[in-house]
Amino acid sequence: MKLDYRGALRDGLRHALINEPRAFLMGEDVGAYGGCFAVSLGLLEELGEHKVRDTPLSESAFVGAGIGAAMGGLRPIVEIMTVNFSLLALDQIMNNAATYLHMSGGQFPVPLVIRMTTGAGRQLAAQHSHSLEGWYAHIPGLRVVAPATVADARGMLWTALADPDPVLIFEHAALFGISDEVADELEPVDLDRAAIRRAGTDLTIVTYGSGLHRSLEAAEVLAADGISVEVIDLRTLRPLDSTTFLDSVSRTHRALVVEEGWRTGGIGAEIAAQISEEVFWDLDAPVGRLATAEVPVPYAQHLEAAALVQVDDVVAAVRATIG
Repeated sequence: MKLDYRGALRDGLRHALINEPRAFLMGEDVGAYGGCFAVSLGLLEELGEHKVRDTPLSESAFVGAGIGAAMGGLRPIVEIMTVNFSLLALDQIMNNAATYLHMSGGQFPVPLVIRMTTGAGRQLAAQHSHSLEGWYAHIPGLRVVAPATVADARGMLWTALADPDPVLIFEHAALFGISDEVADELEPVDLDRAAIRRAGTDLTIVTYGSGLHRSLEAAEVLAADGISVEVIDLRTLRPLDSTTFLDSVSRTHRALVVEEGWRTGGIGAEIAAQISEEVFWDLDAPVGRLATAEVPVPYAQHLEAAALVQVDDVVAAVRATIG
């Protein structure tokens, strides 16, 4: 059957709430309103208030409640409207959810899932266009995932619910309109493995989220000129599946990292460092990096586009790396 990204998220959420008796959804406007991005639309009417719970407008409070529920044996799915609002719950996420298992000597796991919308490209200006998944990938004790395809948007939640650690799912708003064919039955996603979305021989692009689609589009353009690009979708930013991209770079001998976060201190820097540390002698060129411009994301459409990585930027960077 065919689903769009938003419908896939809803289908995965519905499947989890029905098939995991301990699971429930909580967050601002997830019930009667149907969610800020309509992902939970209709679920309150279908499943009832014990499964879909509206909360007060206090991210710290309802994330903290989710942590407590998880420690009490439930499987809460907490929705934060957009990633910038997660900063209001950063203390709960970093100092509590990520640390309790360690600080209790393994006695108190926190099997919590937090979903949030991320990314720019929608003219929502500097305060609502963040890509902060790299920040959270810095924190031990968390699993950080970023579904880039319709199938992953549908299946990641089910796998995440089974994880004993807190899982943060970053759903890119610019992908809500994409659609694809998926299996009739929901297929859980392996969160431990990156996916090779396109095989190639001349250069490896390592990316995730919205960067995957720009990279695949660029690979098509480059193929017309006889340049073969391998495109890897990380899927999980913490813990990184380093083996997949290191093996790829060992074969192609060149690498480009494409991310939507800012370049300084970003996840791309970590990937580039690992490539340089582990497969340096296989490289035929320095590792390339593309990221959002080091500015607050502009509101004006043409300025926002200029700040973000575009397909032409990826094409130019590949050409420059190949030489």
